[in-house]
Amino acid sequence: GWYDFWQGFDELHRGVHSRRSRARGQMGTLGSGNHFLEVCADDEGAIWLVLHSGSRNIGKELAEIHVEAARKLPHNQDLPDQDLAVFLAGTVKMDEYRRDLFWAQEYARRNRAVMLALAQEVMQKYFGAKLRKWDEPISCHHNYVAEETYDGVELLVTRKGAIRAGEGELGIIPGSMATGTYIVRGLGNEAAFNSASHGAGRKMSRNKARKSFTVDDLIAQTDGVECRKDGGVLDEIPGAYKDLESVIEAQTDLVEVVAHLKQLVCVKG
Repeated sequence: GWYDFWQGFDELHRGVHSRRSRARGQMGTLGSGNHFLEVCADDEGAIWLVLHSGSRNIGKELAEIHVEAARKLPHNQDLPDQDLAVFLAGTVKMDEYRRDLFWAQEYARRNRAVMLALAQEVMQKYFGAKLRKWDEPISCHHNYVAEETYDGVELLVTRKGAIRAGEGELGIIPGSMATGTYIVRGLGNEAAFNSASHGAGRKMSRNKARKSFTVDDLIAQTDGVECRKDGGVLDEIPGAYKDLESVIEAQTDLVEVVAHLKQLVCVKG
């Protein structure tokens, strides 16, 4: 489906048409911030690859174009906050937004699939004799929009900082660079729109983390994990994130734990 996927680029907002080469070049790349690729072990000793990345710069640019367009619409002029600007259903602007949005989400899915395949190849190359098989990957969107129906009403469900947790669906809830990750199974709580948290979440901003911690703190908090331990990732220090165990405990009505993973290697973009 790669040919059809890239053909869809020509249908995107004209403001990104000059970015085709960059978008192609970033396919299969991690990005910075809280994006990561990890080698983990669960409590039974099985090895996992865990990957967190998204739609890279093309998704960001498409979002900025549509947000700016929404802010200029007449029905959004009296809002208490311009970040509340919306498109109206059934309009050309909404149709264009949905087209670009779903293309960017497919870009994110394919981006992760490419990186996961590359990582599996590396693992196979160096540890092939000890690898028995790879299970089916768990693909878990977060910060995204889905078309779903609740109480007979068709909705656009926006999961910001959230994942889908429909009944029986597997999901991923990471902590930070050294506090592990939980694999969970959704309980299908419709009162929560079949959703759960997508991670521990930050308890302080990146700037505050840089001011509050030192590289020595980072080294101490990531003890036992092979990862960057320099000022360039100080804003990602575990101490800047909420306690993962408390976050999991707070959503036992949304998900059940399937496995607990502990980082062995954490690669930051």
